[in-house]
Amino acid sequence: MTDSSTLTAAAALEPAAVVRPMRRGAPVRAAATLRAFGYPVAAFVLLLAAWELVKTLVPENGVSIGDQRILPRTSDGALPHVWAVLTVLGEKDGKRSVGATLLHTAGFTLGLALLALVLGTVVGIALAVLMQRFSVIERGLLPYVIVSQTVPLIALAPLVAGWGGRVVIAGQPWKPWMSIVVIAAYLVFFPAAIGMLRGLQSPAKASVELLHSCAAGWWRTLLHLRLPAAVPYLLPALRLGAAAAVIGVVVAEISTGTAGGIGRQIIVFSQQSTGNAARLYAAVIAAALLGVVLTALVGLAEFALRRYSKPGHSSGDTR
Repeated sequence: MTDSSTLTAAAALEPAAVVRPMRRGAPVRAAATLRAFGYPVAAFVLLLAAWELVKTLVPENGVSIGDQRILPRTSDGALPHVWAVLTVLGEKDGKRSVGATLLHTAGFTLGLALLALVLGTVVGIALAVLMQRFSVIERGLLPYVIVSQTVPLIALAPLVAGWGGRVVIAGQPWKPWMSIVVIAAYLVFFPAAIGMLRGLQSPAKASVELLHSCAAGWWRTLLHLRLPAAVPYLLPALRLGAAAAVIGVVVAEISTGTAGGIGRQIIVFSQQSTGNAARLYAAVIAAALLGVVLTALVGLAEFALRRYSKPGHSSGDTR
């Protein structure tokens, strides 16, 4: 009687225990969403407040101790007001407004950054798969993958542009924007390769042996175990790669002198900022927002792959 009454009471209480979390689920998700968007917005507002505080408190010529300046100049030519940066978007810039010019050039740069992100990710994943499959390739190639990131991008850009000028693909000459994509992809492939390699090596040895006992070869183990396990490691790497892609494209546009992108527009506005740097700051902020947009696109991939978002237990390298 005691056992049956206990089971009956447990069965009666079970639905209530299930219902309560479900009822609290929507408010919890709403609060989590609010925090996810609220914290970045609050940080941005604090940044703008600090900007205006520096503009108000620091003298126009900055603060110097001897010949060493310890606080920057805050004149309009060096640090405009926040509202000056916003209002400059409506000023005329040839046939367009400044805002329209930035939107047009930012779209060009965003397209190149997206291509660089895709290219760098594909190359990084391919290298990671090769290094995971063949330990001799990992030992021989991984040090060079790491060392490759010590080469200054501004020194690499002219070389890639020069090599590209001699390349013809399917009868079509190499375009300047292709050099920009290759230069930016050079920054993307490193985090993609390292993150993917770490993820491919993360499955527990027991899991790999279980698949092998079911006559699964390397290819099936890769598809059904290693690739799903690598997703939580790859996605954060892609966030870094998205920011690196924008930086690479902007630097490459400036280094190669390619017109049409936000990088070149920064140079143009810097030449016009002798008395008021509002246009230059607007261009720099637009370039920074490109990184946010590209990172948000990676966030969509994270949402699509959310079922693989939790990394499993790892027992070291399992080949």
